[in-house]
Amino acid sequence: MVINLGKFKHLSLQEREFLFGSLKEGLKIREIARRLGRDHSGLLYELKKNKAGKGKRSHEYFNAEYIPCIAQEKADKRALKQRRKAPLKEPLIFLYVRVHLREPFCWTPEQISGTLPLEHKGKSINTETIYQYIYSKNARRYQLWTLLTHSRKKRMKQLGRSVHSEAKKGKILFSVSIEKRPKYIQRRRQIGHWETDNVIGKQTDDTALSVTVERVTRYTILSLTNRSAKEKADKLIDRLGQYSLNFRRTITTDNGSENSYHQQISDSLSLKMYFCHAYHSWEKGTVENMNGRIRRYIPKGLSLNHLTDQQVSSLEEKLNSTPRKCLGYLTPKQKLDILLKST
Repeated sequence: MVINLGKFKHLSLQEREFLFGSLKEGLKIREIARRLGRDHSGLLYELKKNKAGKGKRSHEYFNAEYIPCIAQEKADKRALKQRRKAPLKEPLIFLYVRVHLREPFCWTPEQISGTLPLEHKGKSINTETIYQYIYSKNARRYQLWTLLTHSRKKRMKQLGRSVHSEAKKGKILFSVSIEKRPKYIQRRRQIGHWETDNVIGKQTDDTALSVTVERVTRYTILSLTNRSAKEKADKLIDRLGQYSLNFRRTITTDNGSENSYHQQISDSLSLKMYFCHAYHSWEKGTVENMNGRIRRYIPKGLSLNHLTDQQVSSLEEKLNSTPRKCLGYLTPKQKLDILLKST
């Protein structure tokens, strides 16, 4: 009798049971291989690889120690482990991930996953695979989590934190609520709509970093300020005033006191300024996301008083030259150039 089980790369449990029973009956390996439609060397390898114990290599030993259910369990465990390791086994992908996690790139796993197939046709790796590698036991000695955006030693759940159930009213005089901002702005189909915020170091610092991000292209403008409302306004007017009216339509911000000169900003730049609800930072999620990226280079608690304009300019260039998943792995600068040419 010849059993036809199709083209298997690995033995199935049914084949293993047939092999075990045939050896019990005293059949030779070559005869068993003929009946299974397999090469006899593959069966010898199976007996050697998945035997239940260790000892001399003889057919009598294999027959005594080879147990189908144990062999199947060992093969399944080996296959599962192999699948987990496979994506990073290829040297090209492994080096690509390791290199782009580190300086000077400092890319996130998403950016690496999205850019790899663009630079190396036919190659790919899943974002989750990179995270699993970073937090795996074998890679913990490298402390690769320190290269991630938030440098967390332990992975967090995807669900965000809870927020205040009631939001306080803003304290900025004559501010216009985000509720009055046109709904089409939320869809990110028109350039020229910005979000702005301040990043601070130590609470005692005299200096803050003004961060302003365009919602469609994620193009970012950074400026050092002295944390006063007048300086914040002057910096925004100076930087955004370099662009045409089509590229400066609205700004969305929070209710911080540094935004008290909003009317001066609106009049000088001929745009409208909208204010989020208190404790609703997600209403300006674009700039909040950028703040998180900036924290990779300027951790919380680090004083900003010693930052120079040249360092800030270099950081701005780096942020605008980093590929983004939301842009199809184009950089903000590339996306901006494409849109400006089209308009």
